[in-house]
Amino acid sequence: MSAEDEKGEEKRGAFRRFYYRGHEVPTLLDFSEERMNALFHARARRRLKRRGMPLHLLKRLQNAKKKAKGDEKPAAVKTHLRNYIILPRMVASVCGVYNGITFIQVEIKPDMIGHYLGEFAITYKQCRHGRPAVGGSNAARYIPLK
Repeated sequence: MSAEDEKGEEKRGAFRRFYYRGHEVPTLLDFSEERMNALFHARARRRLKRRGMPLHLLKRLQNAKKKAKGDEKPAAVKTHLRNYIILPRMVASVCGVYNGITFIQVEIKPDMIGHYLGEFAITYKQCRHGRPAVGGSNAARYIPLK
């Protein structure tokens, strides 16, 4: 037993490494576009191959990461592109995704690679059913006819 264990303090483990289809994020950054596309699911492969994706959002996210100092989070980049596929180059950036009313801040993490931005900005409010109000209770009551 070490001195830390005797004092009752727990030893912190290393950060959990994230693997996307068997590859770590730093190695994914070195992949060519064709090799990276081969790792994505079919819908993403088709989108990247046919239409491509607008590069202006990616450039703005990378510029915001460059301008951020040291350990600070980069400035949020607002976008309406909910169908944008998250790429490894976007990891560790902050994106404001429009949900129809406001921009929801999404911090892009490694386990989001291959998903769409819109999956992380929900467009609806959860429905919560309550009891009927004063006017509703009388209307819902059964009244037999003579």
